[in-house]
Amino acid sequence: MSSMMIWIVMIAVMILSFIIQWMLKKRFREYGEVPITSGLTGAQVAQRMLLDNGIRDVSVVCVDGSLTDHYNPETRTVNLSEDVFHGRSVASAAVAAHECGHALQHAAGYGPLKLRTALVPVVTFANKWVMWVLLAGILLVEVFPQLLWIGIGLFALTTLFSLITLPVEINASRRALGWLEVAGITNYETRPMAASALRWAAYTYVIAALGSIATLFYYISIGSRR
Repeated sequence: MSSMMIWIVMIAVMILSFIIQWMLKKRFREYGEVPITSGLTGAQVAQRMLLDNGIRDVSVVCVDGSLTDHYNPETRTVNLSEDVFHGRSVASAAVAAHECGHALQHAAGYGPLKLRTALVPVVTFANKWVMWVLLAGILLVEVFPQLLWIGIGLFALTTLFSLITLPVEINASRRALGWLEVAGITNYETRPMAASALRWAAYTYVIAALGSIATLFYYISIGSRR
């Protein structure tokens, strides 16, 4: 892939990332105003989904911030932002169920989740040092050319992590939407809204993976020219 093509892809990814983030916030604002018929809060939806699936060792807690919802396999907690934890909307129910989807994956020993969790320490290390190593590799390429490729290797680990994240997130959304329908939390009118909210959330991971791949090719092209 030529340098020009890589730059075109990277610019396109940046534009798409902006559009997706805008649409994601727009959808969550819209569906955050649509109540679910059961009147359950996001926290109650999460607790019910966990119990319905026989999971009793996972806690549901409230965390600060917006769109900071996540599942922590180490502490076995479903962490919901304040709007989702207390909200009684389609968006709150969808996000809460999605994070519980990760808890279900953990309980079932879902392969991609296990792999992603195992890579967390390595990727944390790579994220901490990759930019410094790449910069030093470019500056010292005539003296120590291997350093640049070490940096590229570190960046490749972060790209791999982004790719592994995709099936984990998509599978969690499928589990969430299936349970929301079976449990009667969503109906023929609200299910498409929940699906749309989770779809736009998934797009953020897709565009992040594409951006990481394009950047990796960019660094590889630099290394190849050197």
